Amino acid sequence: MRSIDVAERRARLGVRHRLADAHRTDDITDIARSLVVLHATDPATVFLSLGARSLLATPADVERELYDERTLLRMLAMRRTMFVAPVELVPVLQAACANALADKQRKTYGRFLEQAGIRDVASWWAEVEEETHRALLARGAATGAQLGKDVPRLRTQVNPAPDKSYSKPTNITTWVLVTLGCEGRIVRGRPNGSWASSQYLWAPVESWLPEGVAELPAEEARAELVRQWLAAFGPAPLGDLKWWTGWSLAEVRKALARLEVAEVDLDGTPGLVLADDLEPVAPPEDWAALLPALDPTPMGWQSRDWYLGPHAASLFDRNGNIGPTLWWNGRIVGGWAQRKDGEIVWRLLEDVGSEAKSRIESEAARTTKWFGPVRTIPRFRTPLERELTA
Repeated sequence: MRSIDVAERRARLGVRHRLADAHRTDDITDIARSLVVLHATDPATVFLSLGARSLLATPADVERELYDERTLLRMLAMRRTMFVAPVELVPVLQAACANALADKQRKTYGRFLEQAGIRDVASWWAEVEEETHRALLARGAATGAQLGKDVPRLRTQVNPAPDKSYSKPTNITTWVLVTLGCEGRIVRGRPNGSWASSQYLWAPVESWLPEGVAELPAEEARAELVRQWLAAFGPAPLGDLKWWTGWSLAEVRKALARLEVAEVDLDGTPGLVLADDLEPVAPPEDWAALLPALDPTPMGWQSRDWYLGPHAASLFDRNGNIGPTLWWNGRIVGGWAQRKDGEIVWRLLEDVGSEAKSRIESEAARTTKWFGPVRTIPRFRTPLERELTA
């Protein structure tokens, strides 16, 4: 059995995730492909993740790929999480994850509508979806409020938890739009505001994919998604793959059965890698990086000790979200934050030497330039981020 130690896993991370200097690029879409997808729960993460792996790219370059060239697309996928994906991967994500999400969303919202007294919920909901899609096609792009004017039933009020003191009636606009998004019929387009804004215009999927999302068999799509994850994040334990996909163990094993994979030894832990990916990876030149909260690299594995070390308590919140991190040669060595005045502040959590500190300072300066006048509001707060911005 091939043994792959921590040093080689860190080398693979630096090379394949385009964090080592020689592997950075200004091809925005190619960076996204290197990571399979970009984590997009916080819209700023997408831009900062791409900036950390680029050479001279700017936020305007990312916006051009997203909204003009439209080589990237936002969608809900694994673990009902928002991602930005290369458009060629969208059919895979749709069949592997999003279709099941749409079914689950429709059932959940359907129960609330039944409680509100709507009869034949399935037919009623389908009609509202069709009306909404037609209205969006007519407008080209719109906010939820604008669509609510075009489709009065979107303003239907439902109280999802009538017995709770905190509950209050809400209209179903967001429910319908989210479900249509999961179905691959509409997408989140350009935001109202800066690149860090989460207030998006909705657009018909035809704006990105003129023929719509191509249909794939679910099992084929799951196998392809697993293949891409192993190419980017392998080798890794089976549990990491199960966690990242959000699938059952049976579903993961079924997808793996369609691929040629090899078992390897990860310092005493069994791991999986693509069978044609067993050649050693040479370590790149020394590198440093500032990665944003929820960056796809630290969020790519559930077992994180080999790159996180003892720093979890400072860098994660109580829900398992990782904050902004400092990296040196494939491991996390500290964290950073943006203050209200735009200053980037950072702190090392271990001694890494003068060269590493100098390289981190340079990356912090690059990050400051990337932000420019934009100020972000963290979606969650980690202990170190709170300290740095106090």
